[in-house]
Amino acid sequence: MEPGELLRVARQRSGLSQAALAARAGTSQPVISAYENGRRDPTTGTLRRLIAATGNRLELRLAPTPPDIPPPASPREHADRLMDVLLLADAVGHRPRAPLTFPRISSQ
Repeated sequence: MEPGELLRVARQRSGLSQAALAARAGTSQPVISAYENGRRDPTTGTLRRLIAATGNRLELRLAPTPPDIPPPASPREHADRLMDVLLLADAVGHRPRAPLTFPRISSQ
């Protein structure tokens, strides 16, 4: 989970607005918004302080990374994987987008 998302979840669980959290943490609402929307990245110390202001505690721990998927052993396995991805994409489908419209430019 990204720091901004973690901060938003902690704030919402505590029933705080961005302004209320900012007041508790001694910062401003735009700073909280910037963190939550990923426009700024808090240091670990800052994130710990902001999470504490929500009444929660930030815990960091090491976790093993999941193993990578091994490369395909043969061209056939590579083709099978590609086919699985294409079938999944086909099953999900797509949402048609509205055509692009451009503003009219006047030379007056």
